[in-house]
Amino acid sequence: MRRFDGDKLVIASHNQGKLREMAELMKPFGVTVTSAADHNLDEPEETESTFVGNARIKAHFAAKSTGLPALSDDSGITVEALDGAPGVYTADWAETPSGRDFPMAMTKVWTLLEEKQAPAPRRAAFNCTLCLAWPDGHDEIFEGRVDGQVVWPMRGAEGFGFDPIFQPNGESETFGEMDPARKKSMSHRADAFAKLVAGCFG
Repeated sequence: MRRFDGDKLVIASHNQGKLREMAELMKPFGVTVTSAADHNLDEPEETESTFVGNARIKAHFAAKSTGLPALSDDSGITVEALDGAPGVYTADWAETPSGRDFPMAMTKVWTLLEEKQAPAPRRAAFNCTLCLAWPDGHDEIFEGRVDGQVVWPMRGAEGFGFDPIFQPNGESETFGEMDPARKKSMSHRADAFAKLVAGCFG
């Protein structure tokens, strides 16, 4: 596994929240973090049908365009009874002409489960794939996951996305109800980041 020995890293995302989170995680290693937007990069088209494939597209595009190592994240929720949907299309399910509507997307998930008469527990998982790519084309992949179930009705105003209908295994609260610090400590992203740090920065 290739170690990261530089001091600059591009986060292949235009998402300010993601940028802040990753900058915070990189702080102990003395790494200066910039975003794709800082380099005026377009967002490449995500044409793959897997989290790994789309993470690779974003990271390699940013690394090649800037000449710096780049880190990307592709994540989403997979629902077992829906054959893994929405998966890589998690954000797409919320798209409307006036922006993303996650309550609509969550209702769609539940309606489809009801139509299928899927038995309880309605198993689901949040997945996060990180790709750290170098300008020479090398990359390292780290995958994180947290298992749980889809519950209804939506519960909680914390978090974002599909958090209000996802209850992690062994917990009584949804990610939408959970204290943000607690959610962060057990999330799919935390799992993937721990592997990234151990593999390339530790």
